[in-house]
Amino acid sequence: MASSYPAATIALDVTTVFVIATCICALLGLFLLSVWRQERIRALAWWGAAYLLGGFSVALWSLDGSGLPIPRSIPNALLFLACGLIWSAARVFHGRRVMWPGLSAGAVLWLGLNVVPGLMEAASHRVIVSSVIISVYAFLTAFELWRERRKALLQRWPALFVPLLHGLVFLAPVPLASMMPDDAGLFSLATGWFAVFALEAILYVIGTAFIVMTLSKDQVVRLQRSAASLDPLTGLFNRRAFFEGAPQLEAAQARKREPLAALVFDLDHFKSINDRHGHFVGDEVLKLFAGVIGTSLRATDLIARFGGEEFVVLLPGGADEAAIAAERVRGAFEEAGRVVGTHVIGATVSVGLAAGDPATGVSVLLMEADAALYRAKALGRNRVVRALPGEAVLAAAETAPELPPVVVAGIGTSQADSGAWEEAQAVISWIAHPEGEAPLPATA
Repeated sequence: MASSYPAATIALDVTTVFVIATCICALLGLFLLSVWRQERIRALAWWGAAYLLGGFSVALWSLDGSGLPIPRSIPNALLFLACGLIWSAARVFHGRRVMWPGLSAGAVLWLGLNVVPGLMEAASHRVIVSSVIISVYAFLTAFELWRERRKALLQRWPALFVPLLHGLVFLAPVPLASMMPDDAGLFSLATGWFAVFALEAILYVIGTAFIVMTLSKDQVVRLQRSAASLDPLTGLFNRRAFFEGAPQLEAAQARKREPLAALVFDLDHFKSINDRHGHFVGDEVLKLFAGVIGTSLRATDLIARFGGEEFVVLLPGGADEAAIAAERVRGAFEEAGRVVGTHVIGATVSVGLAAGDPATGVSVLLMEADAALYRAKALGRNRVVRALPGEAVLAAAETAPELPPVVVAGIGTSQADSGAWEEAQAVISWIAHPEGEAPLPATA
């Protein structure tokens, strides 16, 4: 039986292998723990603990035959526990809970089998059980990373490939074990296949550490980008994120040749709510509205808080669809805002609506919706008002500086220029406010 055992051509001193593996695991474990203390990514603490425990188990292996009273089952049990920690680290990294029974199952199984007299005396039995346990944990780690493939990180495929390859490599001893001599021990394998698996394990530890750091850095960057794009109070997009996402939605509607609509929401009498009930209650009202608008609109709608009590939505569809959506939000908030906590608030919202072809431009739609919002305020608040033709021009005119009626030295403005400006303002006002509707003042 012994004559048929295939020999590997790599020869390494087993003590050197143990020292190198212990030092690498210890250094990487301490490094990951130090990064965890800085970045506070919980998974790094799990990975660091796994490496330290793995290094400690290898150190105990090196004492085999030294005469110290260390049961031979203990180093392997600690190694399997370290493998379980690596699997748990992958779960924690993606926000899943730790499965404690699964984490400790390998170590418990190994210790239980070693209790049975004669069951683990043969080297082939020990190799088969050890290889299977290590491979199972490696495959579980690969599976946890595969479940996150939709995140489309560039580092995701190496993170999947490395533990998968590690598991496959450690399955190789299973068929080889049947050809091992019954009296083969750990040190007798140092000049054979043990060297191959030891080198692969060291490379796996180093490669995994680099992948872990790359994934962690990517996660930190994504969290920072997310924080820079979100309003901290409501969790909605902020102004910056809105104007970054608006061109994409505008281009998508242009490709489909479908209309685009804009809604501008402004909470009614919000300053009065702050004055009467305090800013804490005011913040609760803002969060309440953010929840209402988030649940009342579609996932494809771009929702943002522009600041203060003003919210903006860019949504695919025409004016009728936008009006239905706006009315749904208005009605839901009127109902939800009657009482906030223990305070009777009676909060309501006014909405300005504008819609048009994507070629119109988001900025024009926002100006028209904002002008319609002012009319909603002037008409009594708590209503949805559609923009009128030319309302964006009027909105721009209302914010433009007026020309003086007399000549101003050094500028060259004449009385004729002033008259022309007044005529232009009258034309703009007539376009925005049809016959029979007087221009309404901008009411906050």
